[in-house]
Amino acid sequence: MLSIPPRGQGLHRLTKFQTPEILFGPGALAQAANAVAALGVERPLVVADRNLARTPWLERLLDDLRRRGLQPATYLDVTPNPRSSEVIAGREAYADHGADGLVALGGGSVIDTAKGVAVLAANGGDILEYEGIDKAAVSLPPLVAIPSTAGSGADVSQFCIINDTERRTKVTIVGRTLVPNVAVIDPELVSTAPPEVIAQAGMDALTHCVEAFVSLARGRLTDALAVDALTGVWTNLERLVQSPDDADAASEMSLAATRAGMAFTNAILGAAHAMSHPVGGYCDAPHGTVNSVLLPHVVRYNAEVCADDFAVLAGAVGLSDTGGDRTVADRLADEIGGLAERVGMPSTLSPLGVRAGDLELLTERALADSCMMTNPRRPEAVGILDVYRAAL
Repeated sequence: MLSIPPRGQGLHRLTKFQTPEILFGPGALAQAANAVAALGVERPLVVADRNLARTPWLERLLDDLRRRGLQPATYLDVTPNPRSSEVIAGREAYADHGADGLVALGGGSVIDTAKGVAVLAANGGDILEYEGIDKAAVSLPPLVAIPSTAGSGADVSQFCIINDTERRTKVTIVGRTLVPNVAVIDPELVSTAPPEVIAQAGMDALTHCVEAFVSLARGRLTDALAVDALTGVWTNLERLVQSPDDADAASEMSLAATRAGMAFTNAILGAAHAMSHPVGGYCDAPHGTVNSVLLPHVVRYNAEVCADDFAVLAGAVGLSDTGGDRTVADRLADEIGGLAERVGMPSTLSPLGVRAGDLELLTERALADSCMMTNPRRPEAVGILDVYRAAL
């Protein structure tokens, strides 16, 4: 179970840092088949989506797997904000193929779906039963994650987010067993992502940096990664949105997303993600977009207790340090909102379908989300409701 230290003690306690084996760099996709075979997998189920299947990457991967002597099958029925029904169907595809491992090729939704399939393949039941921390007792089959976007961090994280369509909310599943065995991170794959997807993923990565740095479970390793990642996102996201074929920007954003993922999977997250998950499930809105709207308001909310930390982050991206920590924290919040606007994100939740009458239900669900455990400011219903109102 997750052990949460009092605020201020996280940097000085014994910590465990977990990450998958990582293959990083242009052309890394060509090494994925070797990574799968090295895990002893012979019949992998490749999880992707229909959009990814229209790019060159899926056929290239399947050809490599076959040349390696493996027998892959595919499962492509994955949508953004993946549904529990899609995980169940993926588990059936896994069983029908007689699969002995998984390869996830795509964005965070695809990788989360593959994680859900792995949980059910080893543990059975309904994926929604695993909401919370360390609920999957049996070790998962091997998983190789190949991200096609730069931002979700799912390829290096212990998180799996699944949409409960009946309750219209997202379920957060956390556990060390959900960390993929190998992450194959090839920046070339980002070139086929639409600009709006690049923007959404990038704002998700930025939120990972900020929340990991102020989390109650932070440590020195996660702090260093979060700051470096924030600088990388801040410098390269606009450039990549404008030119998805910019190889240098893609490499820098992929590196930043990887660092951010390594930071948040070990430091966990906070109120922005806890509040984003209910909105994403209720309105079927893109996760990174919801984060980009909420994050400036959450920074202001949390600055009541950790303005000094936000001032450090502001300095890392070159913002002025005049006016005291709280003023600088507010400046950081404003600049995050400005970056989000420049890459095409909405400034409020209303265009995503959120209405004033929804906020009390969203608040109730946000307070129950696992990510709220490590938020630096002790959350109360009134405060979280106020943040939602400010973002509406």
